[in-house]
Amino acid sequence: MTNPSPRGTYLTISEALRARIAEGAYPDGLPSEAEIGREFGVARTTVRRALRALEEAGDVTTVAGVGRQVGGGSQVAPYKRIMTELLDRIRTGDLPAGARLPSEAELSESYGVARGTVRRAVHELEGAGHIHARHGVGRFVGPAS
Repeated sequence: MTNPSPRGTYLTISEALRARIAEGAYPDGLPSEAEIGREFGVARTTVRRALRALEEAGDVTTVAGVGRQVGGGSQVAPYKRIMTELLDRIRTGDLPAGARLPSEAELSESYGVARGTVRRAVHELEGAGHIHARHGVGRFVGPAS
């Protein structure tokens, strides 16, 4: 068994990551917990404590479906992007009232995301009343969306 890391190691890691953030080293988001753990030779729980310290300080934010981003980043969760784009198509008339939406599989392939991501976006639009499902037939744009 390897020696446990000394107390406060997470603070050292968070400071190292904070310095890299200030240098602009992570424009596309922070590396995964596993990658950070390998780099610093620590357990994932130590990495999580370091990242939590950065989040509490506002240096890092977590975006569902995207990962950890530098605070104030403009990344949007993929399901929200899909929702926004479908809603724009509905509002511009590209998908008029009564039009059938592409299937989950088609949307998944066109957006390059998992079906669960598409399903979440579509479910949110259904909940807002913009589309409705007909069992065994498909999903359709609701009236006056």
